[in-house]
Amino acid sequence: MEIRRATEEDVPAIVDMLADDPLGARRERPGDPAYAAAFKEIDSDPRQLLVVADADGDVIGTLQLTFIPGLSRLGSSRALIEAVRVRTDQRGTGLGTELIQWAIDTARTRGAALVQLTTDATREDAHRFYERLGFKATHVGMKLIF
Repeated sequence: MEIRRATEEDVPAIVDMLADDPLGARRERPGDPAYAAAFKEIDSDPRQLLVVADADGDVIGTLQLTFIPGLSRLGSSRALIEAVRVRTDQRGTGLGTELIQWAIDTARTRGAALVQLTTDATREDAHRFYERLGFKATHVGMKLIF
C-alpha cells in the first residue's frame, strides 16, 4: 500500500467513499460533474494535498491535508486534516492510523506548528479514534453552512 497524491482518475472512488455513510449519503452525489471541477481547484493549489491510499491500483482510503498560513504562534502555519475515509472493507486494518500518521509527518516536514481536524459531533467512533491518536478536543468548532 502506498499513500500518494490523488489523480483525476481517483475522484469517483474518493466520492464513493465520501458518500458511504449516513451523513455522506445525504450530501454527496457520485457522478456529479462538480467533483471534477473541485478536484482541479484542489490539485492546482500548492497548499492542498488530496491523497489516496492505493493498494495495487485500488483506492482504499483518502484524506485532504490543507496548510493554512497565519500570524498567530509567531506566524506559524497549521495543517488541517479533512475528509478522512477508509473504504468499508478496509476498516479495522490500521489504514486510518497510517493515513493520519502520514498527514502528521507531512505537516511536520512542511513546518506546520500544529495539526487540527474537525469531525461531525455524531461520529462518536471517529472521536475515539482521533483521541487514541493523541488529538484532544480543546476548542469548540462552529460552522455556518449555506
